[in-house]
Amino acid sequence: MDVLLTAIGLAFFLVTLPGTVELFLLTFPGLLPARKSNLAEAGDTSITVVIPAHNEEQGIADTLHSLLACDHPLPAEQLHVIADNCTDATAEIARSLGCTVLTRVNDELRGKGYALNFAFSQLLDQGYDGLIVVDADTRVEPNFLDCYRRLFASGADAGQSGYRVANPEAGLRPRLMHIAFLAFNYLRPMSRRNLGFSCGILGNGFGLSADTLRDIPYDSFSIVEDLEYHTRLVRAGRKVTFLPETCVWSDMPVTSQEAQSQRERWEGGRFRMVMDQVPRLASDVLKGQFRQLEPLLELLLMPLTFHILLLLFLLILGKGWLMGYALIALALVVLHVVLAMVAGKASLADWKALLTAPFYMLWKVVNLSKIVNAAKKSTGWKRTSR
Repeated sequence: MDVLLTAIGLAFFLVTLPGTVELFLLTFPGLLPARKSNLAEAGDTSITVVIPAHNEEQGIADTLHSLLACDHPLPAEQLHVIADNCTDATAEIARSLGCTVLTRVNDELRGKGYALNFAFSQLLDQGYDGLIVVDADTRVEPNFLDCYRRLFASGADAGQSGYRVANPEAGLRPRLMHIAFLAFNYLRPMSRRNLGFSCGILGNGFGLSADTLRDIPYDSFSIVEDLEYHTRLVRAGRKVTFLPETCVWSDMPVTSQEAQSQRERWEGGRFRMVMDQVPRLASDVLKGQFRQLEPLLELLLMPLTFHILLLLFLLILGKGWLMGYALIALALVVLHVVLAMVAGKASLADWKALLTAPFYMLWKVVNLSKIVNAAKKSTGWKRTSR
């Protein structure tokens, strides 16, 4: 029995070690003063915004109004709404505001990746220096477009703005998602920025230079096409620059059913990317391409719920140094979340909500089988109700 427990403990150690190293790398640098951006003046930099939409009639107008209210806004016709397999009034609403609508209908190839690929293929030859992706249920900061003008004027490959939860006051689930976003969408990208790494693509509020898209077409069609595409960027030697000075905001699901659908897609797709991309990144690292190490560790870091559970099992089952490792690794997780909340200026309501995190973790464990089933190569649009 002791031999079996030791073997299990070693297995848990090996599974959690990459994630522990990644959390150590991405916790403390994010608290340092941000490295100077060295962004150029915008000049005559030409940008456009692409808004992928599938049946978004309820929120598309607010998103477009937000973009049109930016400092130095784009002409409405340079906001390109992709009405992808829409059966509602999304296209009509966008046209009524003067925006350009790209209609796409394909009963077999469905999903955000296909929609973006469709739009980029038509816009690349129109002289834009950068193309920015904003989801159709989003509000942007007034300086959003100017930040991207300066970014692309500086010759950047790609950029990612901050990405926050717009409705934390709507309930416990969006409040907990807000806390998670402070870690995943703020502290970690800030740490990567300060360490000189590519900060990652978060799926909303990101931009790609025309040169990047020509060299690396957006033909990523998995359920987490943003994560897939970022891995391809890094393997090609490209870098995504974090823009903490601006932000996009989106509502998160409130009910259990809505949240379950979203978690199945996000975490199921992530598991699929682990299976697809880890062997390739590991091979690159073994060949001496050490810039791939951080993206590899990032993929090997499990969602924190499952990372914590394995560490707790190791704490219970392990002995000696394994128990010591589990204690240190668990303390690092707590420190990571706490420092993310401090850096993100969390409110008193956020700190109170954090006390309910164990119940949220239990809910995710109960739904683990559904998350695993969602780990498919690609998927059609499945809009999350909010």
